[in-house]
Amino acid sequence: MPIDDCPTPAAALGALWRAQGLNKEALARIAFTGAAAGFTSSLRVVEAAQVSAGAAALAATEIERWRAPGRLAQSVTVDAQHAAFETSGYFTLDGVQPDAWAPISGLYACGQAAGAPGWVRIHANFDHHRDGALALLGLPTGPGTPRAAVEQALAQWNAEDFEARAAARGLPIAAARSAAQWQALGHEAVLAEQPLVAITRLGDAPPLPWPALAEGDKPLAGLRVLDLTRIIAGPVAGRTLAAHGADVMLVNGPHLPNIEAIADTSRGKRSATLDLRGDSGRQALRELVAQSQVFLQAYRPGALAAKGFSAEELARLRPGLVVAELSAYGWQGPWGGRPGFDSLVQTATGVQADEALARGQAAPRALPMQILDYSAGFLLACGIQAALLRQAREGGSWQVRVTLAGVARWLRGLGAVEVPDGDWDQPKPDIAPYLETTASGFGALRAVRHCAVLSRSAPGWQRLSVPPGSDAPRWD
Repeated sequence: MPIDDCPTPAAALGALWRAQGLNKEALARIAFTGAAAGFTSSLRVVEAAQVSAGAAALAATEIERWRAPGRLAQSVTVDAQHAAFETSGYFTLDGVQPDAWAPISGLYACGQAAGAPGWVRIHANFDHHRDGALALLGLPTGPGTPRAAVEQALAQWNAEDFEARAAARGLPIAAARSAAQWQALGHEAVLAEQPLVAITRLGDAPPLPWPALAEGDKPLAGLRVLDLTRIIAGPVAGRTLAAHGADVMLVNGPHLPNIEAIADTSRGKRSATLDLRGDSGRQALRELVAQSQVFLQAYRPGALAAKGFSAEELARLRPGLVVAELSAYGWQGPWGGRPGFDSLVQTATGVQADEALARGQAAPRALPMQILDYSAGFLLACGIQAALLRQAREGGSWQVRVTLAGVARWLRGLGAVEVPDGDWDQPKPDIAPYLETTASGFGALRAVRHCAVLSRSAPGWQRLSVPPGSDAPRWD
């Protein structure tokens, strides 16, 4: 599809904005500016970044209008190059850019010896995922097994058989498919029946009082958000709310692993630990919930419910709470509850196959940034704020849900881009103008500023990024 036939960023924002029941007059206060170099794709990834980040920022201005009706409504600007760089996830610690991937994570050819050539992608950034994949292949577990051994073992496997065996063990692995092959599985039809950002009333509750908004405060100042997420999309949602003033507490399990990006995505947040395997940890979380406006989680579907923290139970603990949930593939359908990450969802849904086809390549090709993660995070932040406005106006407890696979479907709906052959390897411009340098509990952190700029209260983070457990698990 030529780009001229695709919806504009303004039109794409208008569609998702109206679907969330937000004030359509606010759409006149946002502008999408500039163009981005160095992030060429067959899909409109930069526009997706602009629209999703802009939606969250514009929702913050609507909350400000509700809290301080006498103030002049703020306008929002989202620059294309800035949005592209933010969704690239670039950061350095003490001048070093950490590796994004563990040694055996990535794409593998498979099935050659079995007469069924294909491709699979393994996500092994956590040790237990690495060891699960190695055990499935009959290889020694631990960091000593080389990538070449994985390549050799996968030559004996059919891609979809390996994926199915991995799924049965709860391992994040995906076979590469075309879009048509993905649709034939039936899960796309389930996604088509669900909103991109699903907002559901959980039960009755009176409107919760919000703290007063002082002159000079950011739109979300004083609103308390519990952030029980660890991998990109959920942390980006919490970080975005913090950028607009929310008091966000990241809650980790002391035994749970994290990725290097926690240094970047923890900007603006308190960082506490609670062990939900024990009664004391669960009781401490209940006490935090009772004083919060938002509960954000991205555990595998059903995992928190098993510990007594289903959306319904959370709403009983704190009537009026907004419960925000993120999942790779959703909660229903053939792939409901299956584990996944941005790169795996790109692989399974045919996004990477289409990107390779557009480039004239055989091997699946990843998009130039983890746009499913970042757009999902921004969209979830927007949905949370839409639910907060509903709660303030009509009461009730609310659930907000976003899936990475749903975002992939939305990205396709923005349309394809015809890329001239010579433009695929366009160099990136200098990222330095978009960076900020701060101290952090991880080292000197140099990372991209938030791309959605408000006309009066510039987004940013007052709290420094700190490791899990640096803060007490209590609201001051």
